[in-house]
Amino acid sequence: MNDLVRLERVTCAYGRVPVLVNIDLTITPRQFSGIVGPSGSGKSTLLRVLLGTMEPLAGSVNRRQGLRVGYVPQVESINWSFPVTVSECVLMARTSGRILPWRSKAERAEVGAVLGRLGIEHLAGRHIRDLSGGQQQRVFIARALLGQPELLLFDEPTSGVDVRTRHQVLHLLDDLHRDGLAIVLTTHDLNGMAAHLPHLVCLNTEVLGQGAPRDVLVADVLERTYGAKLEILEHAGMPIVLDDYVPTDGNIARIRKAGA
Repeated sequence: MNDLVRLERVTCAYGRVPVLVNIDLTITPRQFSGIVGPSGSGKSTLLRVLLGTMEPLAGSVNRRQGLRVGYVPQVESINWSFPVTVSECVLMARTSGRILPWRSKAERAEVGAVLGRLGIEHLAGRHIRDLSGGQQQRVFIARALLGQPELLLFDEPTSGVDVRTRHQVLHLLDDLHRDGLAIVLTTHDLNGMAAHLPHLVCLNTEVLGQGAPRDVLVADVLERTYGAKLEILEHAGMPIVLDDYVPTDGNIARIRKAGA
C-alpha cells in the first residue's frame, strides 16, 4: 500500500450523534492538506481517526504498515506552567519507551538536533512558560519530530496567534513539507492559512469538497460547508473569502472576513 492512510466510508459518532458520515479520504506521501469547516463539523474527530485514537462505527481505515504519525495539539490546550524546560518537554515524547529516568548522551544529541532543525536550540534550557507563541508551537513540533514521523497532524496550528507568528508557522510547515513530510492540519483561518495550502478538504460531517483552494473555495461548496452565503474574490491569483454583506445605516456597509 503506497498511501499513508486511506479512509473509506468512515462514520463516527459520540453516543447517538453522528460526527462524521461516509468519509472517503486518502493521505499520500508528501501530501499537504488543510481541513476546514465550522466548529462542530468533525475536524478534530477526523484527526483522531487519522491518528488512530478513534475507531469508526462503520467503514474502514487502512494505514501503511509501520506508519509513524506525529501529532501537534493546539498550543492553547497546553499547561505552560508545568515545570519543565524546552529540552525536557521535547524528550517527554519518549517517556513510554525509556528505561532509565535520565537522558542518555544519544538522547541529548537527538533532542539538540531536532531543536536545531527548528531554529530553537538556543532555547533548550528555557522554561516553556517563557516562550513566545511561535516558539511554543515549535517546541511541540519538535516533540512530534522526535518520533521521526512520516505524517504530521496539526490541530489549529495558528489558533490564537498574531499575524507575524502565523506567517512564521506557515513558513515552518512549508519547510517541513519540503523535507518530505506529509502534513494534515485543521484550521478556521480560510484566508490567512487555508488559501496558502496546496490541498483543502471542506468538512461538515461529510466531505463536501476537496482539491486545490481555487477549486474548493467557491461559493456553492462554502455555502454547504458553513451554512451561509459567502462571497469569493481573487487577489494576486488567490481566492479571498468574504462574509455576507451587512447594511448598517442604508448607505454604509461592512464586510466581515469569514473563518475567524
